[in-house]
Amino acid sequence: MGAGVMKKSGGGGRRRRGARGKHAAMSEINVTPFVDVALVLLIIFMVAAPLMTVGVPLELPKTAAQSVPTEQEEPLTISLTVDGVVAIMNSEVPEADLVNRLRAIAAERESDKIYLRADGAIEYARVVQVMGALNAGGFSNIVLVTDTGGPSLDGTQGTGN
Repeated sequence: MGAGVMKKSGGGGRRRRGARGKHAAMSEINVTPFVDVALVLLIIFMVAAPLMTVGVPLELPKTAAQSVPTEQEEPLTISLTVDGVVAIMNSEVPEADLVNRLRAIAAERESDKIYLRADGAIEYARVVQVMGALNAGGFSNIVLVTDTGGPSLDGTQGTGN
């Protein structure tokens, strides 16, 4: 495992000029420690990557829609849980403060795009109420977040893209 071959210096009792003792210096680079560190980092990133998503657990509805292309600015997400909790990113927001907070956030952002994540068990009227609050808060480009792979209107199962 990572051991190098040591060469003996040549011939009988004569020493060559510059030879150091019986063995010459090893000229190969030992890459085993580098590979070990790279594999450990790979495992750490594979475990940590799924944890970097927005932390409000929801059961999103499934659709056959294509995914939205990514943008340069970090996406702003609003989450609606079954319990009636409204959260901006990971922090819970009282409904009375929602529009004011959204206006403050909209003033600092370049994009008016906002992602709305709503649990599939929530009534449609509740989702539309929150969409109205998002619009009043300065976000007119509302993206509804769903899971892929659901049924489409033509009766086929989604592709999961």
